[in-house]
Amino acid sequence: MTRANADGGGKPDAAITRGRDYDETPLIVTWEVTQACSLACDHCRADAVEQRHPDELSTAEGKRLIDQVAAFDPAPVLVFSGGDPLERPDLFDLLDYATERVPTAVTPAPTAALDRETVTRFADLGVRRMALSLDGATPARHDGFRGESGSFAAVQQAAAWAADVDLDVQVNTTVTATTAPELSAIADRVAELGAVMWEVFFLVPTGRGATLKGLDPARAESVLQWLHRHAREAPYRVITVEAPHYRRIAAAERDGPARVGSTRAGRGFVFVSHTGEVYPSGFLPVAAGDVRETPLPEVYREADLLCALRDADGFDGPCGRCPHRRQCGGSRSRAYAVTGDPLASDPLCEWVAEGIPRAAESD
Repeated sequence: MTRANADGGGKPDAAITRGRDYDETPLIVTWEVTQACSLACDHCRADAVEQRHPDELSTAEGKRLIDQVAAFDPAPVLVFSGGDPLERPDLFDLLDYATERVPTAVTPAPTAALDRETVTRFADLGVRRMALSLDGATPARHDGFRGESGSFAAVQQAAAWAADVDLDVQVNTTVTATTAPELSAIADRVAELGAVMWEVFFLVPTGRGATLKGLDPARAESVLQWLHRHAREAPYRVITVEAPHYRRIAAAERDGPARVGSTRAGRGFVFVSHTGEVYPSGFLPVAAGDVRETPLPEVYREADLLCALRDADGFDGPCGRCPHRRQCGGSRSRAYAVTGDPLASDPLCEWVAEGIPRAAESD
């Protein structure tokens, strides 16, 4: 017998989103096509380097990966990420192959390579969306955070070129102790850029980001509450990354936006590295398989690690007994980064920090 959805047990209807069963099919596959990047942003997950790795997936292997992504039903969105995808000379060949088979997005770095011609080629090939990062509301703030002069202007220009060719833009923002006070002003810039989505990423202390200061749980809770209020009026969709307790907050506000994102590491989302390793997330670097050895659908559906990450009843501590464990589940990436255990509780959640209210605990 399945428990009621209210206490989060059993096979959750939240795991089946718009006809997609997250046990079988991810919503998003991100492929880190290269770690090469000419920038050296302080928060970089990938510890990006200037040169491409000699063991990157080849063009032929990349096309086989695309075929594997297309084998899911329904097909996930395939995000070409990095590093900087534009460092791969075969990028447009790969994009051309992908857009004929799966919904496709790309996350280029704001370098000189991201010019009008490049943005136009994205649109002409059928790329659905281009993601740009904005971590400050002014050139000084953004460029200072990213450690790269001219980055703010490059983002503004790329968004303008995208508007000219009707290419949707998504803006990604990293939330740290430094950027959190500016989120309201950044939100205004996101609107000015004409973005269709604002993806707000709550720092996971991994890669270069391990040196940055994140929020404490109480501050994170207040930021998430503000984001949800803002999302009611924003001209773009707001989702969070590595802060799934946003869904708990949204659930308490029945008149709020219905769609706040429903994936987490290994559950609706999966990451393929530049050399073919399959990870639950780019921020949870524990390999579940390798696409050179095992097709991605088989890894996603059968790997022990990914199956464990989809079973919220098996999480340790407060996350494993929280009534919102199926809907939220905590950041598995942050749990791993802080404790070394991807099934541990998310230390950023205020409910974890203070203890789940006794009345809210499930049986």
